[in-house]
Amino acid sequence: MRPLRYSINVTLDGCVDHRAMLPDQEGHRYWADNLARADALLLGRVTYQMMEETWRSPASDSMPEWTQAFAHTIDAAIKYVVSNTLDRVDWNAELVRGDLAGAVQELKEAPGNGLFVGGVTLPLALAELDLIDDYEFVVQPRVAGHGPTLFAGMSKPLDLTFVKRRELSSGAVVMHYRRKS
Repeated sequence: MRPLRYSINVTLDGCVDHRAMLPDQEGHRYWADNLARADALLLGRVTYQMMEETWRSPASDSMPEWTQAFAHTIDAAIKYVVSNTLDRVDWNAELVRGDLAGAVQELKEAPGNGLFVGGVTLPLALAELDLIDDYEFVVQPRVAGHGPTLFAGMSKPLDLTFVKRRELSSGAVVMHYRRKS
């Protein structure tokens, strides 16, 4: 069974708004490598549309050179998009509808290295269903002073086991945890 890994940038005060993060070269390289380790990406509608608008060529062609590895990696990635409102997707994507738990469990049972999930709303639903195996928080050295915040509205505590940490030159710290069994 391939694991489902949730990874997201988060400020010191818990903000997960992508506009509150400071982009840098090492961070983009990290994210490109991170996405490349996954067999496929699992995204909600909002995250899918935001990523497509920003990173799909030709929009990404005008981005700085140091962002191109990330742009190429996400462009080539297989994507599963959880949405009941979209009629169709493209950009190497397939719609996932209906029973979320069953659909994600089926994706996890396929052979491979793992699945990657990003965003805010979908990971909250997946955490509530105990479907996320690994959690990776890239804690940015910034206080945003606003939300959205990580796991806002979670109905129960989420107990995790520390796996490892990595410091980036920007001062960000990658914290990797695994769900307790």
